[in-house]
Amino acid sequence: MRPPDGGRAIPEMFDRRRFLRGAGIAATSATLYAGTGGRVFGTPSTPQPGAENPLLFRSPSMQPFVDELPTLPVLRGDHLDLVAASTRHRFHRDMGEVPALGYGGETYLGPTIERRVDEPLTVRFVNRIGAHPFAADMDTSLHGVAESYRTSPPCSLHLHGGVTPPDSDGHPERLVFPGQSAVHTFPLRQSASALWYHDHAMGITRTNVYAGLAGMVLLRDEFDTGEPGNPLGVPAGEFEVPLVLQEKLFTPEGNQNIRSTVVVPQGLWEGGAVGDVGVVNGRVWPQLEVARGLYRFRVLNAASFSLWNLFFGNHMRFWVIGNDHGLLDTPVAVQKLLLEPGERVDLLVDFSGLEPGETVELRNDEPPPFQAAILGEVAMPMFCRFRIGDRRGFNGSVPQRLRGGPGLPPALPPLETPDLVRNLTISQPYELRDPPSIMALNNITFDNSDIEMPRQGTVEQWNLINITPDPHPIHIHLVNFRILARTALRTVDYQLANPQPAVGVKWTPSAENFLAGPQQPPAEWESGWKDIVRVEAGTVTRIIVRFPTAEELGFDPDATFSRTPSTEDGDPAMRDHGGHDMSPAHAHSRDNELQGYVWHCHLLDHEDHDMMLKYRTVANEPG
Repeated sequence: MRPPDGGRAIPEMFDRRRFLRGAGIAATSATLYAGTGGRVFGTPSTPQPGAENPLLFRSPSMQPFVDELPTLPVLRGDHLDLVAASTRHRFHRDMGEVPALGYGGETYLGPTIERRVDEPLTVRFVNRIGAHPFAADMDTSLHGVAESYRTSPPCSLHLHGGVTPPDSDGHPERLVFPGQSAVHTFPLRQSASALWYHDHAMGITRTNVYAGLAGMVLLRDEFDTGEPGNPLGVPAGEFEVPLVLQEKLFTPEGNQNIRSTVVVPQGLWEGGAVGDVGVVNGRVWPQLEVARGLYRFRVLNAASFSLWNLFFGNHMRFWVIGNDHGLLDTPVAVQKLLLEPGERVDLLVDFSGLEPGETVELRNDEPPPFQAAILGEVAMPMFCRFRIGDRRGFNGSVPQRLRGGPGLPPALPPLETPDLVRNLTISQPYELRDPPSIMALNNITFDNSDIEMPRQGTVEQWNLINITPDPHPIHIHLVNFRILARTALRTVDYQLANPQPAVGVKWTPSAENFLAGPQQPPAEWESGWKDIVRVEAGTVTRIIVRFPTAEELGFDPDATFSRTPSTEDGDPAMRDHGGHDMSPAHAHSRDNELQGYVWHCHLLDHEDHDMMLKYRTVANEPG
C-alpha cells in the first residue's frame, strides 16, 4: 500500500491466468540472461548504466547536470502559425545533433502558448516533416498505418484538455500530410489551467510525440494572471517554470531510440518502452539554479509509457495547488505523488530552507509496469537537479486558500448525481499473431461502430474496469470530470463469471459482484477537475462526467466534419497518401465525414494498438 499522499490506496492486482503467463515469459527471459542482471544505475547523483542485459537496449553513459535547464519560448496572440518540421536537436552537451521533430521553429518540442480564457485562439497548423526519424520502427500492420508514412508522415494537432469543436480537436483520422495545413479554432471557454498540445495521428501518435511533437499551453484568467502581483499570491515571471518531463532511450550513436528490447523485432509494435534517462524540456538530466524562495512548477508527464512516483531527493515536502483543469480549493502538502502520461500538476516548491550551494534532485522510484519488469526493466531514477544560488527569491508564503473566498474563483462543487452508469472495460487480449497482444477498450477496436453515445446535458458515472496487471491513464476528449473512487477487483472471479469473447465483440459486464474491498477516495490532490485518470491494475475506477450541451459550449459537439484538410495554397488535397480520391466531389461525400470525439489510454503505444474508441455526445437519444 502506498501512503495517501502518493495517490495510490489500492494494491496492484493481477489474476492467476496472467500471472502464469507472465511467469513463463519470466522463466524464458531468465534463461536468456542468467547472471547478467538488469539495467542498474550508480550513485543517486551519478546515474550510470551498469551490467549488460542482452534483452534490453540501453543508452550510452552520459554525465548528468552538465546542461542548464532550457527555457521554453512563449507564444502569444490571437492568430498563430504552428509548423511541425523535421529538425536536428542536441539532447546533451556531449552528444551531437540528431534527427527529431519540433513545433514552431523549435528543434524539439514546441513553444509554450499563453492565452486568456474566453479569448478564442486560431491556430494554422502546417506539416513540413520529411522522412520520419523512426521510419524503420513504424508498424504498418497497425490500424491506418501506410508504408508511405515512413517518408511522408501525417500529423493531427490535438489540444489536450481543450473544450474544442470536433473539427478542431485533432481527430486521429483527420490527417494533415506534408505540404498540407489545417486551421484550428479553440474557443477556450474553460478554466485557467495548464493544457498541452501534441500529435494525435492514427497509428503513429507515439512515434510523432516521442520524436518531439509536444508543447504546453497556459490558460490565464483574472484570478491567475501569471504576471507580477498575481492575485493568486504565488510566484510569477521567472519563478513560474514549465517542466515537460520525459524519459528516453538513446542508441550508442546518440540517436533517439524508440525500442527497448530485442525481444520485439524492429518494425513491430512493442507495447511500451521504458526509458533509462530523464529528459526535461528537451535536455538530458539538466540543472537549474534557483533562488532561495518559492517556485511554481507547471509539470507535465509527456512520456509515452511510464507512470512516475515523483519526489525530491531530500524528501522535502511540496504543495500541489492544481491539476489537469485548474486550482484545488486549498494547497495539499505532499512528499511524493504519482503522475501518469498526459497528466499535469501545478506545484509550489520552497527552496528558502536550503543553503547556497546545496543541490536537490527531482527523482522517481516507481517500478516499471509488470510486463516490462519481467524483462528486467527498473525505474528510471531521476529527471533534473536544482542548485541553490546565493540570491533571495520570491518570499511570499503558500496561500491558505485557492478557491471559495473573497477575490478567489468559486469553490469546487460537490460531485453530481449521475443520470446513467456505464461499465467500460480495459483488457489485453492475446491472439496467435505477431505481436501477440492487442490493447482493448470494451474488447473492440477503433473501427467498431458500437460506441458510447452519452446525451448532452446529462451526468454519467463511468466505471472503468481494468483487468490487466498494469495501470492505464484514461483520457476523454472534450469533457472534464471528477474522480469518485477506486475499488479493488477480484479479476479471476470476474472473468470466470463473464468469459471474454473474441476481440470485436463488445464486452462490458458489471463488476459490482466482484469487488474486493471498500471504495477508496482519490488522493486529495486528485480532487479537482481532470481529463485523464489513473486506472490502477485490477481495479474499478469510477468517474463522474457531465456532457455539456451545444448551447453551453457555443458549438455543436456532434457536428459532422470533413477528414480532408487544405493544402498550403488553400485547395483541397486531391489524393491522400493511401491513394484514395480526395477530390472536391469526394471530399463532401458521406464516406469522408467524421463525427464525434475519442477516448483512449494515454500510454501512446496502447493508444496506437488499439486502446482508443470513438464516442459521440448526442442531443436527443441516450447511448
